[in-house]
Amino acid sequence: MQKEVILKNKKILYFHQYFSTRNGATGTRSYEFAKQLIAENFEVTMVCGSSQLTDLGKESASQENGRIRSYLVDGIHVIEFPLNYSNKDSFFLRTLKFLKFSVFSIKIIFKEKYDLVFATSTPLTIAIPGIVAKFILKKTFIFEVRDLWPELPKAMGVVKNVVILWVLDLLERVAYMASDHIIALSPGIKNGIEKKVKNKKVTLIPNGSDLDLFFPQNKIDFEIPNIEKEDFVAIFTGAHGMANGLDTILVSADILQKKGINRIKFFFIGDGKEKKTLQEYAMANNLKNCIFLDPVSKLNLNTYLSRADIGLMILKNIPAFYYGTSPNKYFDYLAAGLPIFCNYPGWIADMIKEYNIGFVVPPDDPHQLSVALEEIMSFKGQLTEKGINARKLAENKFDRRMLSKKFSNIICSYLNN
Repeated sequence: MQKEVILKNKKILYFHQYFSTRNGATGTRSYEFAKQLIAENFEVTMVCGSSQLTDLGKESASQENGRIRSYLVDGIHVIEFPLNYSNKDSFFLRTLKFLKFSVFSIKIIFKEKYDLVFATSTPLTIAIPGIVAKFILKKTFIFEVRDLWPELPKAMGVVKNVVILWVLDLLERVAYMASDHIIALSPGIKNGIEKKVKNKKVTLIPNGSDLDLFFPQNKIDFEIPNIEKEDFVAIFTGAHGMANGLDTILVSADILQKKGINRIKFFFIGDGKEKKTLQEYAMANNLKNCIFLDPVSKLNLNTYLSRADIGLMILKNIPAFYYGTSPNKYFDYLAAGLPIFCNYPGWIADMIKEYNIGFVVPPDDPHQLSVALEEIMSFKGQLTEKGINARKLAENKFDRRMLSKKFSNIICSYLNN
């Protein structure tokens, strides 16, 4: 009882550039975390930008001043900057929007009343308002790291300029030093942080499974172009970007089609910089086994997952990805009871083997990928067992409610001092 009195009306200033509710077609981690904080009598102000993949209930906007929208969504106070982000943007345009977001956020830091600042990357620049709040205003700052910067963009070849890499490395180190606590989304991220800074509290909280949104269900008859009732469907949901390496899937689809294996269909849901190129390749090669769909809201995605036989975890073969990512789609697949098909080593592949929830093939090998899928198609008993195991893993280790509580306990530990 005493704890509730102490924490009541404490205010969290939460920075997430890509915040979305369940009505959106992107990750909802921050939405679920914010809802947990509100349930524990915190006030949450979410500072975010705009995105085509998010749905923030803009119709409920309470005020506009030409630059910033301020409104309430499911108890969350939202401050939205007019910085419409898309992963189709050029590197320069994305960088410009990141910097603008930081400038606007610093103004919020000095304007709002709050007890604690929480910021979640990416981009790394999201840490800047937290750094300012910590060093100038002496506020508690907790930083969540979703990707290691500059290691990841450097490994991908996205950032090559040595000066920019040096600046990013410096910002990363300062962000870690300024943080009272750091949350990492994968084992590799946690290890990377601990190598950079010593004597910092770093807690691993991976992405989670929304067990009420995603769940096993019988295949529903609804029309999807080029997919028949007897087809074996391999589904991919999420970004179609450089990092995803979806060209490997298209080459595999081409191999299967040329062999006359037409029952295996590849279903892509999402958007990204590479989507147009992928679609053009599919059209040029007349790949009737590849179906592309626009992004689907989290609320409606389970219907499509229920039609699939296996969930695709596909990434470019970059060692930094092996233990340094925590993909939303993986946890959605688990909750939906989908067996996982993974083409890269790392902690996801390790779990697939340990818990018998799917299949792992070598990276950069479209031929092996196509052969594996051809064999898997006939493993009906194995697929059922692996799907059941996937759901159990979601329930036992990655229940979003459990992870949200772990997160809120960290916040409470600082605001109860």
